[in-house]
Amino acid sequence: MFNNYPDILTPKEAAKALCISVNSIYRLIREHSLGCKRIGRKIIIPKLSLMQYVRSAQYTVNV
Repeated sequence: MFNNYPDILTPKEAAKALCISVNSIYRLIREHSLGCKRIGRKIIIPKLSLMQYVRSAQYTVNV
């Protein structure tokens, strides 16, 4: 999963990987749904956090 992406992603790269907007990535970060690290003003997202976010959907049940 996400083999073509580096181990550390920018918000723009993460948005591209999930096929969502960059604003949606920032919303997920604000809601603490997606793990990230802030270094000064820069935000980095480990690929592992992205994979965990996607895998968390398997536990969601919509009725």
